[in-house]
Amino acid sequence: MTVIEDVIGRVDAISGVRDTIDAARPLLPSQDPFLIPPADLTRYAPGAILRSRAVRIGLFGLVPQQVSAWQLLYRSTDMNGEPEAAITTVLLPADADPDVERPLLAFESAIDATAEQCAPSYALRLGAFAPGSITQLEWMLVAGALRRGWAVGIADHEGPHGNFGAPREPGYRSLDGIRAALRFAPLGLHARTPVAVWGYSGGGMAGSWLVEMAPVYAPELDIAGAVLGAPVGDPGQVFVGLNGGRFAGFPPIMIAALRRLYPALDELLNAELNAEGRRLLDVAARSAPMLALHRLTGRDVGDYLDRPLAELLAEPEMRAMFDDLRLGGHVPNCPVLMIQPVNDQVITVRAIDEQVARYRRGGANVTYLRDRLSEHFSLLPLATPLTLDWLADRIAGREVPEPSTRTVWSVVTDSSSWRGLLEMTVTATRVVLGRPLRGESGPQSRPARTLAA
Repeated sequence: MTVIEDVIGRVDAISGVRDTIDAARPLLPSQDPFLIPPADLTRYAPGAILRSRAVRIGLFGLVPQQVSAWQLLYRSTDMNGEPEAAITTVLLPADADPDVERPLLAFESAIDATAEQCAPSYALRLGAFAPGSITQLEWMLVAGALRRGWAVGIADHEGPHGNFGAPREPGYRSLDGIRAALRFAPLGLHARTPVAVWGYSGGGMAGSWLVEMAPVYAPELDIAGAVLGAPVGDPGQVFVGLNGGRFAGFPPIMIAALRRLYPALDELLNAELNAEGRRLLDVAARSAPMLALHRLTGRDVGDYLDRPLAELLAEPEMRAMFDDLRLGGHVPNCPVLMIQPVNDQVITVRAIDEQVARYRRGGANVTYLRDRLSEHFSLLPLATPLTLDWLADRIAGREVPEPSTRTVWSVVTDSSSWRGLLEMTVTATRVVLGRPLRGESGPQSRPARTLAA
């Protein structure tokens, strides 16, 4: 065989793989009949499973992952208390024994988009095409929990319409997703299965709503603890801080989502937004977050309004909306570890300081760890070993640390962090190669770390 023939053969083989993936590409949520809810949702209790299906997971939609995965459609509740159908993706390590006791990790993804291709139920599947999705990047970290033998649930916490930034309902959907997972027989879980919560950035915001809503909405759940990284705190404050800067793509995405939920905002935008501003929101609504950040950097929402932005933000309806979005109005009753970069270029540290203070005034047990050297995008992977170990301690019933605030140079300053990062490298290699994510089973814990103690 000549070199040219060999190259042609390899190209044909690659094309064949691509054709296979294209043929197997999952349907977008708007086209997927699995997501069509029953006619009368009021007949079902929150968390009731409406239907289920087995699915295949793929790294960036391309590399098949050797995990057991299902999707559950279940009854939940929107921000106004109305019933709706929601979906969660539930996972076990490959060949996991369903009779082994194990915890459930409720992972709150940083969806940060209204675009339907960014919904975890689509973006995580083999064959999905979702360039710019943060959820696909987070899979590398979720895999670490699966290697520990944990079950994992990843709810589409923004709901069927991509309600990025909405209050309360991310908590409702996530809590009902936990209820559904505990009832789903193939996972081998039960009503007293300990639940751990983990989310970062937009996922930290969703995780905050989960632990805030849990005491009243789902008091029966055994939530052992939650790790909330850079969880936004005050969306209004963050909106003003990001507008016109390097990460100015986030504010238009949130506005595009919230205008559907707050009539007063929609009326103001219809009256004050010029034609170019309407196009800006349309681009934001259709874009994955990483693409929006690239396309919309430096954009100032005020440049597209007929009145000064500060004047609009001072309107009573706008102040009331941002008050509704602010976290900390409800108190978690589970232990919380909050992690935040001091020099975060996306989420101001002051917003998280204030969220922690609101929780503590209500009596919550919050361990607050501030990192001087990390920035917004680096802290999530660097803090992953610390996060999983802290959650493992809560699952195992170890003594909960006293509330404290510590500012450290870096979360990787202790030797156990380096061991954890090495384990992450091994896990990432297995993910990239599509190898089984086998590891420990059950809620074994490691020695508590000094940084988060």
